Order: sequence, then C-alpha cells, then structure tokens
Amino acid sequence: MTRASTLPELQALYGERYRWLLLFAVMVGSIAAIMSSTIINVAVPDLSRHFVIGQERAQWVASGFMMAMTVAMLTTPWMLGRFGYRRTYTGTMWLLLIGGVAGGFATNFPLVLAARVAEGLAAGVVQPIPAIVIMRAFRPHEQGRAMGIFGTGVVLAPALGPSIGGVLVDMFGWRSIFFMVVPFCLASLWLSARYVPTSAPGGGAASRNAAAMDWPSLLLAGAGTLLLLNALVQLHQGLGAHSYGLFAAALVIMAWFIVRQRNLSAAMARGEPGSPLINQAMFLDRRFAMGSIVAFIYGMALFGSTYLLPVYMQLGLQLSPSYVGGILLPSGLALAITIAVAGRMADRYAIHFLVSLGLALLALSFGLILVVGLHTPIWYVVGFTVLGRIGLGFILPSLNLGAMRGLHSDMIAQGASAINFIRMLGGSAGVSLCGIVLEWRLAAHGDVLTTVASSPARLAAFNESFLMLSAMCVLAMFAAWQLRAPATIAVPQQHSGQ
Repeated sequence: MTRASTLPELQALYGERYRWLLLFAVMVGSIAAIMSSTIINVAVPDLSRHFVIGQERAQWVASGFMMAMTVAMLTTPWMLGRFGYRRTYTGTMWLLLIGGVAGGFATNFPLVLAARVAEGLAAGVVQPIPAIVIMRAFRPHEQGRAMGIFGTGVVLAPALGPSIGGVLVDMFGWRSIFFMVVPFCLASLWLSARYVPTSAPGGGAASRNAAAMDWPSLLLAGAGTLLLLNALVQLHQGLGAHSYGLFAAALVIMAWFIVRQRNLSAAMARGEPGSPLINQAMFLDRRFAMGSIVAFIYGMALFGSTYLLPVYMQLGLQLSPSYVGGILLPSGLALAITIAVAGRMADRYAIHFLVSLGLALLALSFGLILVVGLHTPIWYVVGFTVLGRIGLGFILPSLNLGAMRGLHSDMIAQGASAINFIRMLGGSAGVSLCGIVLEWRLAAHGDVLTTVASSPARLAAFNESFLMLSAMCVLAMFAAWQLRAPATIAVPQQHSGQ
C-alpha cells in the first residue's frame, strides 16, 4: 500500500485532525531551528577558551548564524515551489542535523563556524513555513488559535534553552550544545515523512519549471546584510573612515537590491519574465506595509532587549549569571502562556488592537526600569521582565496574521518570507544599536563596564538605553494601528432584467 503523500490523500486519511498534526510536525522542526539560534550564546566563552581565540572572533558563531538565517529566509518561496513542502522541509532538517553533528565533532574553529552557517541556512528556510501552513491549512477563525499554539511551543525553546544549555556546558562542554538539536531533527524527519504534503504552496505539485531563483538579488541581499552588520560592529570602535565606508557600501547595495526588486515586480505585473525575491506588489496592501514597519522596529526592540537585559542584570545590578537565569525563567514561561491566550483572542478581537496593546506593555516595561536601583527588591525586576514578555505574547501571534490577511493567496509564501526577513534584519541591527548606545551613554556618564563595581552613573546609562527601546515601541504603535481591516461599504444589489 502506497503511503499518502499529497494534500488530498493526507486529509482523507487523517480527517479533521490532519491540520493539527501538520502544525505539530512543522513546530518540532521550528523548535530545533530556534533552539540552535539561541542556545549557542552560553557556549561562546567555553569556545573561546577551547580554541584560544578572542571573544570577538568567537562571537561570530552567533553572528554568522544570524546572517545566514536572515538571507536564507528569502529563498523559502522558491524552494517550496521548486521542491514542495516535504522535500524542502526534510532537506532543511537534514542540513540542520549535519550542522549539529559536524559542529559537535569539529576539531578547529573554521569548521565550527561552517557548521553554524549551515545551521543558519536551514533555520532561515524553515522559519517562514509554519506561517504559510497556518494561513493555508486553517480557516480564518482558527488561524489565531493555531498561531498561539505554535508560538507557545516555539517560545519555550529560547525560554528554557539557555538554562538547559548552561547545565550541559558545565557538565559536558560546548560540544553538547551542537548535539542538542539532533533528537529534534530526527523527530521532525519522522513527522514530516508522515504528515507534511509533497505539494507546493499553491496546492499543486512541485515543478521543475517553477520560476528561476533570482540569484543576483540573493547575493545583493547577502552582501548588503553582511556589510550593514560589519558597519554596526565597527561603530563600537567609534566613527571613522572604515565605518563610514561600510555604511555607504551597505546603503548602495541595499538600494540596488530594492531597485532590482521593483523592476522585477513591474515586469511580473506586465506578464514578462521576472521572479523577485520580494514582490513589491505586496507593499501596495496597507496592512502588509504597516506590518513590515512594525516587524522591523519590533525586531530591533526584541533582540536588542534580549541582549541588553542579561548585561544590565549582571553588570548593572551585580547579579550572578545563574541568578539572572532564574529571574528570566518566569518571564519566558509568562510569554509562552500569553501567546496561547492571545492566539485565541486574535480570532475574536481586532488584530491592530492586540499588537498595539502588546507594544504599549513592552514600552512600559522598558520605562519602569528607570526606578530600579542597586537596592531595589528583586521581585520588582522579575515583575517588569514578566510585563514585557506579556507584551511580546500579544504581538507574536497577531503580527503575521494582521500583516498577511490582505494578501492574495499567491503571495502568502512570499509575504511570510519577507516579513520574517524584515524582522530579523531589524533584530540584527537592534543588537548592535543597543551595544553602541550603551557604550555612548557610559562614556557620557564617565563609566566603563570593565570596572567591577556598579554605580548610579552606570545605571543611568542603562536606563537611557532602555528608554531608546521604549521610544521605538511607541513609534511602532503608530504603524500597528494601521493594521486594522479596511472599512467595508455596503453596495445596493443591482437586479438584472434577465
């Protein structure tokens, strides 16, 4: 008996529960991808000591992953059209598995870095797929609930990952971090063989005649992202000819990329050959355009705060790393619970209201840090971190739904890919920007982080950095309000005389 593989066959075999089985299958792979992106941070000091390299060079295991993941997101629509859901998904899981095993057995740092880039490429391709599945497999009134369930599972990975990773590094060394993704990859390969269809996003079979990959645009996106990240890193050493040159080159290449995408989108609209990585026609939809702005700013605030909070607690409040892990754990659990609740709310309440509420809570949590001092009770610190993660919980399941609900079904795959790319680009910039602003404000207050003891001046520098993040969230609220559905005007029925 031939195993079911097409979407109609799988739906007939598993019935109404099939869409939930499909969601679970892609969720396991996403957990593996996200875990591989966050858990490595706890192993960077151990890696640096093992290979006798500087902290800046060791940090490239995180930066290389981030850059590869950001650019690879743009290839997801093409790969789904060319190879179909199952082959694309299993291919990324095999690449993630190989990267984990190769990194775990690596005997030199270049091989570790290559393994991380391979993992980043796999994670980038796989991340937009769950949103595409939810938009296509679930009815509109179920999409919020599905996004909430998916988000809960995925968020638990970065919430629990660093704590588990710290224990693994202490007990077994940095290699255990790479091996941690192996069981998730194996489980995902088994699940995808059973539940992920072979079809392409449009519902038909994958085709070798699918539009060709726009390799020049992909190279431009990769080069522009790399130059931008390097320019931001150079700013840590102050403004100079090198940093100005990198910024100028990044802007020129990004502008070239945008112009190329516009020309290819216009050619496609005229029926001429053209396959843009980001179809500019998507931005004609107000909700998608505003959602992209929110995604970029939200990415900056999310990833920036993820970097800034642990540094603030350790070097500003003088808390130990294990104590910081304990403080952040309740906020991670609060985020997972909120996502599940907010997902159900997204099916009943206006998306723009939920996203705006989340941004407001996030902005408030950053602002409340201003009243924290060296002798503030620890429950207060736990409280504002929990409040911020509750805000994130309202944003996460709602943003993709609100941004993509106005897109034509043919654009959903590209929409999911583009909005994830924009969010990650914002996140990459946010981490560097937070580091730059913190160093600037520390210098203005006459302090440096190399001094062991903290001081009111150091806390003031951190406070001003968090105020910048709060202002970003308030700014994003103006765009978030534009995610509301367009008003519909009743048109009287015209009766024909036929």
